[in-house]
Amino acid sequence: MFYQTKIAAAIAAIAMFNMPMTAEAATKKGPPTVAEAEKFLKDAEARLEKLGNTAQRAAWVYETHITDDTEAIAAQANEQAIGAMGEIALQARRYNKLPLSADNKRKLKLLQLSLSLSNDKDREDYAKLSAQMNGAYGKGKYCKTPGDESTCLNLGQLEAILAKSRNPAEMKEAWLGWHQTASSYKDSYAQYVEVSNKGAREMGFADTGALWRSQYDMPPEAFAAETERLWQQVKPLYDSLHQYVRLKLQQTYGKDEVPDNGPIPAHLFGNMWSQGWENLYPIVKPQGPAANLDIADTLKQKNIDAKAMTKMSEGFYTSLGMEALPASFYERSQLTKPRDREVVCHASAWDVDGDKDVRIKMCINQTTEDFLVIHHELGHIYYDLAYRKQSPLFKGGANDGFHEAIGDTVALSVTPEYLHKLGLIKEVPDASQDIGVLMDRALQKVAFLPFAYLVDQWRWKVYAGQVKPADYDKAWWELREKYQGVKRPAASAANGFDAGAKYHVASDTPYARYFLATILQFQLHRALCREAGYSGPLNRCSIYENKAAGKKFQAMLEMGTSRPWNEALKAVSGEEKLDATAMLDYFAPLKTWLDAQNKAMVK
Repeated sequence: MFYQTKIAAAIAAIAMFNMPMTAEAATKKGPPTVAEAEKFLKDAEARLEKLGNTAQRAAWVYETHITDDTEAIAAQANEQAIGAMGEIALQARRYNKLPLSADNKRKLKLLQLSLSLSNDKDREDYAKLSAQMNGAYGKGKYCKTPGDESTCLNLGQLEAILAKSRNPAEMKEAWLGWHQTASSYKDSYAQYVEVSNKGAREMGFADTGALWRSQYDMPPEAFAAETERLWQQVKPLYDSLHQYVRLKLQQTYGKDEVPDNGPIPAHLFGNMWSQGWENLYPIVKPQGPAANLDIADTLKQKNIDAKAMTKMSEGFYTSLGMEALPASFYERSQLTKPRDREVVCHASAWDVDGDKDVRIKMCINQTTEDFLVIHHELGHIYYDLAYRKQSPLFKGGANDGFHEAIGDTVALSVTPEYLHKLGLIKEVPDASQDIGVLMDRALQKVAFLPFAYLVDQWRWKVYAGQVKPADYDKAWWELREKYQGVKRPAASAANGFDAGAKYHVASDTPYARYFLATILQFQLHRALCREAGYSGPLNRCSIYENKAAGKKFQAMLEMGTSRPWNEALKAVSGEEKLDATAMLDYFAPLKTWLDAQNKAMVK
């Protein structure tokens, strides 16, 4: 899942690049004035918004019609937009010491959280390398017989094998097949890192990783410490889940495949990156009666197609008092995979014009997972719509973790009661069956945390020069073994680039946002449930149709990035610090159950 923001609105959240100062800016004489600064900001926002719109449209066409021509067009439009951004970022320095309003000081700060590439060739290389890696990922296939197109499988087909097969050899082949595709752009990624670091250093950052860690209203080293603190809060819960899954996998595949101790082979988790384990539910589900919230069969039986699934998800937001989606959303979104062309199917939300041209790009299937993903993607969309009246530089999430958390906060309200109201399950199961529901959600959320944490840990090391291209795989698997407790199912391949087999590495999308979002969504959920007057088990709370919770939620969304993220958090929760105890509260019954099961099974 990924949020594709307007480039002009992304300055506070994603690294960009620049051109040299204009002749006019370079020849300015005399001290700057407040009036000059205010005019500069007004003109800059207008310029960036216009170029951002153009770049977004080009990017949309490219990702929904992948060809060499659309790749070139997207790269050109992106280069123009990021060139202007960098030019403006350098000019913004002139006004740093002026006594400006709080809003204008924040705008200047956001403008300068960007990379600076003063060399024409570097800017061109960056845009081309980025487009090449995105295209290569989108077109990636594993061919059992090289040169024979009839034996080729795309990522979706390979993922289906991992999700459904119980044949370790077949799963291993699918896993290795996809991961080998990334080696084709390893050299491009290494070149991209060098160019990106040039831009970071030009703006005064040690490297791109340090720039990324500066996006959170705190020093880079403080952000690294904060993420480690949060990980330590949730690690005992993950360890209990990991041990239970190990024991169940061992019962299924034997000790030759699953050792008593140490990391578990990555191909056995039912997911290409072992980041979500929900496909293991049939193996690890509790014995006896357990609530089954799999709605795939119902969606198919009732012929609830991609658009109808999206309409249902929209209905959750409108039940909170939020506005209906514009008609153009359904006219312009890609909800299903076209049969006649290559597209990037990875789910993403798009704010094309900073107003009401909002879209999602998905290849929706009639599954429970996609039903939840739509709720997630519409969270991005409703955030976009809520802050659209802010000035352009404030059209963004309080931080990028907030943008990811909004839809997932709503998805936590997809409870048995909610599904029953929609007619997707026949009856609400008794609370005594909640362990099964909690297990299913833990396989999605808890299992994801260490992966979400380590992806950027790896990139921080790469950008800092601590990990060279020859050691990409070595460092990647050291982190995966340390945090996830998983290992590569075979020896590393020559020129391997397993990290690049993940979309967000190929697209250079920062990943710490997903770690923060996973923590934050439970904190927001707990706060909104309190606002709704709910006092029962946190996993049973749904804010569906609760206008009081919706009003408080909407007020936070409307803030955009106009205030530091801790103020946005406080507006909903009354808390100024991220806190994983809400996640521990949510899964408390499961943690008790897991520990008892693990103790019983190892006797």
